Amino acid sequence: MATFNFNVGVLGHVDSGKTSLSKALSTVESTASFDKNPQSRERGITLDLGFSSFSVDIPEHLREAAPQCPSLQYTLVDCPGHASLIRTIIGGAQIIDLMILVVDVVKGMQTQTAECLVIGEITCDHMIVVLNKVDLIPPEKREAQVEKMKKKMQKTLESTKFRGCPICAVAAKPGGPEGDGSESLGLSELISVLKDNTYLPKRESSGPFIFSVDHCFSIRGQGTVMTGTTLSGSVAINDTIEIPSMKVTKKVKSIQMFKKPVDSIMQGDRAGICVTQFDPKHLERGLICTPGALPTVYGGIVSVDKISYYKGQVNSKAKFHITSGHETVMGRVSFFGLYQDSSVENGRFNFDCDYVYQDELLGRGRGADEEGGAPVKQFAVIEYERPVTCPQHCLVIGSKLDTDIHANMCRLAFHGRLLEGFPDPQYQGTVLPRVSVYKTKVREGLVERCNDEYTVIGKNLFKKETNIQNFAGMKVTLSSGEQGVIEGGFGQSGKVKVRIPEGVKPETYQKYGGGSKKKGAKAQETSSEHQPIKICLTFKRYMYDPDRKMKQT
Repeated sequence: MATFNFNVGVLGHVDSGKTSLSKALSTVESTASFDKNPQSRERGITLDLGFSSFSVDIPEHLREAAPQCPSLQYTLVDCPGHASLIRTIIGGAQIIDLMILVVDVVKGMQTQTAECLVIGEITCDHMIVVLNKVDLIPPEKREAQVEKMKKKMQKTLESTKFRGCPICAVAAKPGGPEGDGSESLGLSELISVLKDNTYLPKRESSGPFIFSVDHCFSIRGQGTVMTGTTLSGSVAINDTIEIPSMKVTKKVKSIQMFKKPVDSIMQGDRAGICVTQFDPKHLERGLICTPGALPTVYGGIVSVDKISYYKGQVNSKAKFHITSGHETVMGRVSFFGLYQDSSVENGRFNFDCDYVYQDELLGRGRGADEEGGAPVKQFAVIEYERPVTCPQHCLVIGSKLDTDIHANMCRLAFHGRLLEGFPDPQYQGTVLPRVSVYKTKVREGLVERCNDEYTVIGKNLFKKETNIQNFAGMKVTLSSGEQGVIEGGFGQSGKVKVRIPEGVKPETYQKYGGGSKKKGAKAQETSSEHQPIKICLTFKRYMYDPDRKMKQT
C-alpha cells in the first residue's frame, strides 16, 4: 500500500529549538538528519538542512481523498536559523507543504523569526506557530505567559496570510529550572493540530522530472547517492537523469525513501537516488532532472513584488543576492512596469507591450491612479554575475545578504517568478532589444521669434552638437497652446525651426514679431515682464533598442 508523504518545514530564529523539536517528533532519521555536519555539532547550531520523518494513521478527513494510503508520513525539513544561512532556508522552504514557525516563548519574535515568516508567506500557504521552551517558565507563571505570547503572535500575524493560524505551546527539550528531565510537553497536542491541518497537496507525475539535491555521497561498490526532494514529475529505476551543473547524464540504479526501496518517486517525495559512480564533491547541492529540462541562463525577466518589511529602497541598477530556484548568485536588476493587466499570458512574458522604466521598485501601498502610484504589474530584467541553472517559472527572491546580520532589519527585498530565462550568453544583443522598456524624455526650449504666421524659431531645445535631423517630424507643444512639428535645424547654433500647421495665435505673433530679429528682440524687451513662451518636446526613448530610437504617441 502507498504512503502519503507530507513535507513540513521547521523554521525559526537561531537557537529557538527547531532541531530539538524535529528530534522529539521524529522516529526515522534520514542520511541528512539532525546536524550530522561536524561543525553543527561543535557549534550547537544547524548549518544545513536536516531531514527526518514520522508516520501516523491517515486522518479521517483525508481517507476519502487518499483511499490507497493507510498511513501518513510527515517529512520534517529542519532549516538552519542562523542569519548567515538564509539562502539555505530559502532553498528548504521551497519544498514544503506546511511550515512550523518555532518561536522561543521567552524571547518572542526575533529578526530571523520575522525573515522566516516572510519566506513562509512567499513559499507556503499553511502554517502552525510553535511556542517552544515553555519548560523555562516557572509552572505557576506558565499559563499566563503563554497566553500573553499567543496574543502577541496573533497580533503580529493579523496583517499576513497566516492570520488565525493555530498556535501550540511545547517544550521539545525539557530541562528547565526544575531540571526534572520530564517528558517533552505538548507534543501530542501539536501532532493532533498538525493532523487537523494536513491537506492533500497537488502532486503531478507528468512533466519533466526535477529533483532538488541537498546531500551527495558515495557507497563503495554501489554508486553515488543523491538525497533530496522531487520538485516536479517522476523518475523510476533505469531512467536516465541529467546533472546540469556537471553536464553529464547518469542511469538510476536504485531508489530509497527513508531506508525502504521503491521503484519510482513523484512530485513531493523525499528520497535517495543511487546512480552510476561520480565524485560527490562535484554536487554538494543543486538540481538534477530529465535530460534537457533545466536550462542554464545568464539573465532573465522576472515578475516582481516588493516585500513590505524591507525598509530600504530597491533601486534599478543596484546589485542584490538573487535566489533563483535553489541557487543564489549576485545579479543586477532593472525595474519596469505596466499600468494595464495584459503583460503575462499563460505564464509567459508579453514582448508586444510597451513598459515604462522605473528608477525603483514600488510597494503596493499606493494605487496606480495616484501620483507616483505603483503599476498594475512590475517586472525586472536580472543580469546574473554567473550562469544559473533553474527551471522556468521558478521562485526568485532578491536579498541584501551582506547586511550586518546583527542589524534588526529584514534583508529580503523582493520576490517573484522567472517568466523568461536568457540561455544565450549574448542576450544583451539578441533578446533584450525585443523588450520594449522606455523612459519618457522631456526637452524644453524657448520661442525666440516668429518667422511668419506658421513658423517659429526656437532656442535652447537642443545643444549645438545635437543632430537635430533625428528629431525632424516630431511633435512639440508651445506653452501658449499651439501644436507644432519640428522641421529641422536653423543655423549652426542648435536653434530649431518649428512648423505650426494651424498657425500661431495672434497674441503670440504680436509678442514675437513679424520675422525680423530686430522686431523680435524689441518685442521680447518690451514684454520682459511676461513669461516667455516655452517649446516642449516629449518622447519615449527605448532603453534596450540598439539604435536608441525615439517614439511619440
